[in-house]
Amino acid sequence: MQRMLLLFLLAMITPTFAQSPAPSASSARTTHKWAVVLHGGAGVIERNSMTPEAEKEYRAGISEALHAAASVLDRGGSSVDAVEAAIRILEDNPLFNAGRGAVFAADGTNQLDAAIMDGKTMTAGAVADVTRTRHPISLARAVMEKSPHVMLVGPGADAFAASVGLEQVPPSFFFTERRWESLVRELKREHLPIPPRPAGAPPAPAHDAAFFETPDNHKYGTVGVVALDRAGNVAAGTSTGGLTAKRWDRVGDSPIIGAGTYASNQSCAVSGTGIGEYFIRYTVARTICALVQYRGMTLQAAADLVIQKQLAPIHGDGGVIAIAPDGQMAWSFNTPGMFRARLAEGGTPVVGIYRDEP
Repeated sequence: MQRMLLLFLLAMITPTFAQSPAPSASSARTTHKWAVVLHGGAGVIERNSMTPEAEKEYRAGISEALHAAASVLDRGGSSVDAVEAAIRILEDNPLFNAGRGAVFAADGTNQLDAAIMDGKTMTAGAVADVTRTRHPISLARAVMEKSPHVMLVGPGADAFAASVGLEQVPPSFFFTERRWESLVRELKREHLPIPPRPAGAPPAPAHDAAFFETPDNHKYGTVGVVALDRAGNVAAGTSTGGLTAKRWDRVGDSPIIGAGTYASNQSCAVSGTGIGEYFIRYTVARTICALVQYRGMTLQAAADLVIQKQLAPIHGDGGVIAIAPDGQMAWSFNTPGMFRARLAEGGTPVVGIYRDEP
């Protein structure tokens, strides 16, 4: 009797389960809205330091890079793809201190640094003192994906770039007249010798090429992008020419993972711009992400704590952009200005330069 009762109960229950199929992978998958934030450097950037024409050019350059990243993300591309696409555009724009338009070191060379990090896999690639690879950010990605290493420097980094088919250019490709004149002014101020004009550079003009910026305008210049894709993965990338008149092959924070560049799906993605020595010592990018991950701080609060309360009092000038897997976007800077922009899927682009802008 008990056996018959048990079989009856099973017969009653089994059809109920059959009517509730297990959820498919597609139905269980969460779709995120993409978002992107970028910067083009921080420093003494004030309205009286630029003409209206120059300001328009900067805003256009920032917007072009922003929409390049957005286009990648809107097509379903990865956050890493978006970061690389936007930074490549900024590296080719002579307005910004990265790639073509990078500042000159004291020896008259352009020494380029870059890094990229994938928040999904926690893999990263970085390069420093590159002189012949057109897009250092693409080289950093190649180091991440096609080598067993994280950082390559100098001629070895350029040799690796050539071995994986990345475009190589003569050093004069990166030359811009206004950056050269900024170097000359700085070396004169420091009473240091002025190197010969680089081979392959165009003849010196009869006028001053620094037509719309003060000498300090790009003192902390760098470009960087952080992105969130529809799969919920974040990534960060940074590229720079470093400091005007830097010596002894100095390397700043931009290519150092955890200092100027960091990304993790467990917390956030950050790209920084500022006095690299402070960003390195305070591991700025990783610290912001740690505050989010372990203290549960909002992204904006974490960025402000590090930039405004830790760095500002010790004159660690600069700023950061950041993004989190849940869609939070933030920027924070303690300088008069920072070239910056952000856009979330379905939203309106926000572009800013000066401190009094949103």
